[in-house]
Amino acid sequence: MSRRQPNDVLTNNDWGASEVNFNGQWRFDSPGKIPDGVCREFNTLIGKIASQGSSRQAILEHFKRYFAGAIGATSSTSSNESWAETDLDRYMSYAAENAPLFIEAFVDGCEVLARSGFVAPDIARMNRILAENNAGYEIRPPDLVAIGIHQPIPVPERYQSLDERAQEIIRESFKNSEQLLAEGRPRQAVQEVLWLMESVATAFRGLSAGDTTIEGKYFNKIADALKKHHKGTTLEQVLNWLTTLHGYLSSPAGGGIRHGRDLKEGMEIGPSEGRLYCNLIRTYVTFLIAEHERLTTGGTSA
Repeated sequence: MSRRQPNDVLTNNDWGASEVNFNGQWRFDSPGKIPDGVCREFNTLIGKIASQGSSRQAILEHFKRYFAGAIGATSSTSSNESWAETDLDRYMSYAAENAPLFIEAFVDGCEVLARSGFVAPDIARMNRILAENNAGYEIRPPDLVAIGIHQPIPVPERYQSLDERAQEIIRESFKNSEQLLAEGRPRQAVQEVLWLMESVATAFRGLSAGDTTIEGKYFNKIADALKKHHKGTTLEQVLNWLTTLHGYLSSPAGGGIRHGRDLKEGMEIGPSEGRLYCNLIRTYVTFLIAEHERLTTGGTSA
């Protein structure tokens, strides 16, 4: 195969369609930053690609276009190689604020060079870097998929012990929280599933617990009653964890979800924290519904 010279890349207009597909809303609302380690290692790979031709600057300019595009900017040719390297570092730093767009820029830049006859890192090499740095994404051509804490925990489609109206409320709330995360609104996403968890707790009201009946209108009262009558079970332990999480997220100095955020000491819920909390609550809600079904059908204690 004949290799095109790096200078040819400067006149290459073969941008074409993106090589990766992902949630379109991520283009406008970042689901989170790319780890610094990925940024450094991808930059190192660019340097190795640039060593293949006579003009290192041409390769740097090529990748500048893609990373500038990731932040909605236009790249102009730098005055020399040193400035091209500095400008590329700057564009990569800005693009790192949005992990999917950062990955897309690198993949697309490499694919165009590969079609031009250059040797570029393959998808397996890129995925190793993403995995080693816990980036939370994996390239599965033609898709870029979220993995780990960036991926929503699966939930059942139906819950046998609840009526259709209750099931619709649960499905809609899970859907809304995912949409809010995709829109870059993690605090609202957590607020949605926290509301759902409090709502699901009310399903236990009126159930028999020994010689008494579960009472109370609010989560904390219902949780206390359930723990009292299910000591030593998984349900008691889960409710302890859930009560702690609920208290933290409700606190002004914690998540600030229910009682307002302390403007001096309150914690900001970012995309990664939002996904973590949403996944935790999704898991707890699913468990609580399973326990509701067990208790209503007289199943064995967990």
